Amino acid sequence: MDLSGVGIWSSQLRYGDSAESAEAAAELEELGFTALWIPDVGGKPVLDRVDRLLAATKRTTIATGILNLWMHSAAEVAASYAALTAAHGERFLLGIGVSHAPLIDAAEPGRYRKPLATTASFLDGLDAAEQPVPAENRVLAALGPKMLALAASRTRGAHPYLTTPDHTATAREALGEGPLLLPEQTVILCESADEARAIGTDWLRSYLALPNYANNLLRIGFSPDDLTQVSNRLFDAIIAWGDEQTVMRRVNEHHAAGADHVCVQVLLADPKTFPRQQWRRLAAVHNRV
Repeated sequence: MDLSGVGIWSSQLRYGDSAESAEAAAELEELGFTALWIPDVGGKPVLDRVDRLLAATKRTTIATGILNLWMHSAAEVAASYAALTAAHGERFLLGIGVSHAPLIDAAEPGRYRKPLATTASFLDGLDAAEQPVPAENRVLAALGPKMLALAASRTRGAHPYLTTPDHTATAREALGEGPLLLPEQTVILCESADEARAIGTDWLRSYLALPNYANNLLRIGFSPDDLTQVSNRLFDAIIAWGDEQTVMRRVNEHHAAGADHVCVQVLLADPKTFPRQQWRRLAAVHNRV
């Protein structure tokens, strides 16, 4: 797997029309993005979409960012991983995450508990499967020091989400030099702060309601008021906005801070629209900034 350079993180590739998703994936590969990342909120169909994206591409890594471990059994995931690898080669990076208490407890109150131990147990299941998922082909969603340590010891590395280049530097120090560090960076291609905030404020507020993200942002130096108000300071730190050169400079700040690969998520006013024009604009500059 090539996990260098810049990739694309996209909910549209996961939840959008299947035919357009495949067509877009093939174009993204030709544009030079080294990995395509898709989320998993609802569970099992995520691996069906992984299969379609692998089939639509030839070289690009397809990664889950992340597979929600509460929605899958380790044995089923390992079997699916083996089948996907047999069909498409070793291009599937299994990103695994423990999700968030409000999301998991909404369906089954009290289910979300001991996230670190639960994650370790899921990894144990992958290791014990009839066809184990190799540690070098899986990563963890990790923000804090304990989950970063688990990522370093049991997987190929970490996939932080909703973070800053300063967090990337801290995560690199925690991981050490060997494991991969693969952060997500949200961007908005626009001409003004007002336009950026109209697109991104509610999106960001939805994540701030999740304790894992809120606690991490407090840990790295933001105040409770920053989170409550979605302050300009917080917004600008999390979402890179402006022209393509400006947002790609933020991506390069992650690389300078120790990231091996940065996956870019493009926000649009309509979250269901594939941002294909914006992806093309970014591809035109991402190797030159």
